[in-house]
Amino acid sequence: MWHGEYRHPRLVDVYDAEYPWGWEDDFFLSVLAEHSSSRVLDLGCGTGRLAIAMAAAVHEVTGVDPARASLDAARRKPGAERVRWIEGSVESLPARAFDAAFLTGHVAQFFVDDAEWENVLSALRRALDDGGRLVFDSRDPAGRAWEQWNPEDSRRSVVLPGGEVVEVWTEAAEPGGDGVVALTHHYLFRDEQELTSSARLRFRSEEEIRDSLWTAGFRVDQLYGGWGREPVGLSADDELIVIAVAETRGV
Repeated sequence: MWHGEYRHPRLVDVYDAEYPWGWEDDFFLSVLAEHSSSRVLDLGCGTGRLAIAMAAAVHEVTGVDPARASLDAARRKPGAERVRWIEGSVESLPARAFDAAFLTGHVAQFFVDDAEWENVLSALRRALDDGGRLVFDSRDPAGRAWEQWNPEDSRRSVVLPGGEVVEVWTEAAEPGGDGVVALTHHYLFRDEQELTSSARLRFRSEEEIRDSLWTAGFRVDQLYGGWGREPVGLSADDELIVIAVAETRGV
């Protein structure tokens, strides 16, 4: 199944159990607190972990995701009633409706084609008020994360809330010249049902990210390599964590 961990109810449960609150969530909340951002967009909100926390911090939060199973899981969580949930995509966003927009969990890498990424950035620029911030993470291709996505190195056990143990592993191909990596996650359940989830991820360089943001009307304010705000290339996190500002430019 394509992106099955977001679309298949059984895999959504595994995803939620495998990815509890982490220091990346602490980072995003700290960025949100640094400026006045009353209207917040969480694009690709998934099962709502961060959106609910942002709403609890007295922000007006809209969570948008195309995967109904993920949104169903989000709506069942305590505090979910504080968030406006929308099943849809970036094209449905109104103009100048937000002060800050977040794409977390490496959602930015799901937009593989350059034209698709450009359209997303353009839609986000329209949705943000002047001076609004766009915050997202993308894996640094220099870290070569795909080399660890093999059955031996990636195998792990995920314990669901009811105690069931699910065996999970990932397989990935080497990226082509376009920086795209094809991968498949495998999930083996106690009843011996095996489900798979496939995806393609785009690994963009720092230069590619900066250029695409500038073209879409953003100025990069900060760009970190790790969740402790380390410079790019100096963290074992191997991230490209971007804070960009929506600009108004003269002709």
